[in-house]
Amino acid sequence: MGESIDAGSVSDFTPGTIKGAGKYAVGNSEGDLFAVTRRCRHLFADLADGSIDEDGCLVCPWHGSRYDVKTGRMVLGPQGIFAKIPGLDAAFKALTLVVPLGRGEINERDGEVFVD
Repeated sequence: MGESIDAGSVSDFTPGTIKGAGKYAVGNSEGDLFAVTRRCRHLFADLADGSIDEDGCLVCPWHGSRYDVKTGRMVLGPQGIFAKIPGLDAAFKALTLVVPLGRGEINERDGEVFVD
């Protein structure tokens, strides 16, 4: 079994919070804690620097790709200038059907959040 990663105090994870913990972006989306691997599938931006949108998706800080934190799948591809490239959105969403962001298991122990 892998080693647990201490992500911080439960009280640090108010809704909308995201923090980096080892290889994971750990956060609170609509009251539910999640852990997904930190690198965006587009250009490998650090998703721990991202945000949570009104739909509870993790948003990449560089180009606005959105991820479902429950599945790790991209629900909206890169935005900005990248949104104008025909087929790019569909290609990245298809990629994450096959290779979604990795997910860690969240456990709370003694007021701390751990990723296993």
